[in-house]
Amino acid sequence: MNLQELIQYVKEKSGYTLILGSQLPPAAPVYQDTPISPAGTLSGPDDPAVPARIREMLALYDYGDGSNAQRVLNFYRQGKFMEHYEDDAPWEGEFKRYFPTYHDLNIRQLRGYFTWRTQYRKGNLLPVATSLAYLYVYELLNGIGTESAEDGLQKLEAFEHDYIDHGPGNPAMKRNLHRWMLEFAVLGGLPAERFTAYLNPEKIQFDQALSTLQKAADCPDEAVVQALRLLAGKKDTGPADPQFQHLLAGTWRLAADKLFPACFGQAKPYVWHPLYNAVYYKEKEEPDRSVSVNDCRMFYCRDGIWHELRHERLFFDLQRLGAFLHRTECSLRRYLKTGHYLKEKPEEAWALPYVDAVIAADRREKEEAARPKIDIHLERLDHIREDAAATRESLLTAEEIDEIPGQAGNDGEPAGSIEGLNGQLADVLLMLLRGQSPESLLRERHLMPSVVADSLNEAFFDEIGDNVVECDGGTLSLVEDYREDIKQLLEI
Repeated sequence: MNLQELIQYVKEKSGYTLILGSQLPPAAPVYQDTPISPAGTLSGPDDPAVPARIREMLALYDYGDGSNAQRVLNFYRQGKFMEHYEDDAPWEGEFKRYFPTYHDLNIRQLRGYFTWRTQYRKGNLLPVATSLAYLYVYELLNGIGTESAEDGLQKLEAFEHDYIDHGPGNPAMKRNLHRWMLEFAVLGGLPAERFTAYLNPEKIQFDQALSTLQKAADCPDEAVVQALRLLAGKKDTGPADPQFQHLLAGTWRLAADKLFPACFGQAKPYVWHPLYNAVYYKEKEEPDRSVSVNDCRMFYCRDGIWHELRHERLFFDLQRLGAFLHRTECSLRRYLKTGHYLKEKPEEAWALPYVDAVIAADRREKEEAARPKIDIHLERLDHIREDAAATRESLLTAEEIDEIPGQAGNDGEPAGSIEGLNGQLADVLLMLLRGQSPESLLRERHLMPSVVADSLNEAFFDEIGDNVVECDGGTLSLVEDYREDIKQLLEI
């Protein structure tokens, strides 16, 4: 190397000492191969000062094929071995690593972690590196230090409440923790009410909205409208008029059988990988089972593979849903004369029959409500008849009373053997059977046509089972279908 090359080399390589001249530095020493302790340790695994339990744990590590599955298996074996171990060698250094295991720690860090865990289990919440706090969570997910799935979930909940929310823990852990608590509870076979709170709040909201639209017939109008707005991505709720909300919800109820599958499709299974982003060892194959979260979401395992059955928002036909809402609102705003009118779009005409049918039904209801109502108290009918008879008797003279058939003697016509068919009822019935109008007779005897019709129908009900006389506006008429039956009963 000439001088020019040397100068260029110095410019490119900083931190070197150049000695010019003939004097050379002493020869570099030669070192023999020597075992090195884990980085940062002050003592090696063979140091007698290291607790025997830790030395035994380190000896359990099997490098195997070096795969991640082997690494996780080593963590599980070592963790179960150290499940109840306690130590008293605090360490307050910083440690950062994704998916940490015991093998990633040197002896000082290991003893420091187990010392922190010992104090935590006793209720002393000391600060620790976040990666080591994750190590404790991994233990719980693998059943290390727990008696059951329920016990494990309770300890995870306690860790969130005590250490993260009210202690020195890192709040950023909560997002992963909630996801893992959900997945851990499902794998542990716990009931849905134990883990639904850990679902993504947005997923819960959308599931509830989908369920509301599926069961719209049983849900309040306001809930149906809010569900439609949420799934359509609309921020406004339209006119606040309750009638508007009622008709909009009614339109969806009418169209739901066709529109729900068209807009939201059918729930489909998607492969689900619980605890894939945690250090988790699956000790054995999962049995076939299912866990229903709500009406629109389910987890199930078949042949060792987990799936999530759900409606995927990516495939929602929001354009169709938006068109339905826009066309419905156009018509309802004009019908109710509320809010500003919306411009109609020809391509949304397919939704018109649904809202037109709801509007037509609402018009009929309003017309019916506007009609005067006549309340008929059937329990008072007998009393009305008695009062009418008493009034009639008080208006008749003695001569008139003697002339009434069935009272002082009849006109020779048979009255039959029908119970309740007295003389004057028989006279009216006979005139109807002859095709004559009994109106003059009713006036003469001060009889009310509706009362006479009710009395005749009541008298023949046991035999005929239906009305035999009709009263329309004060005019009595015989039901022709029963003419011959009545004659046979009266033997005429």
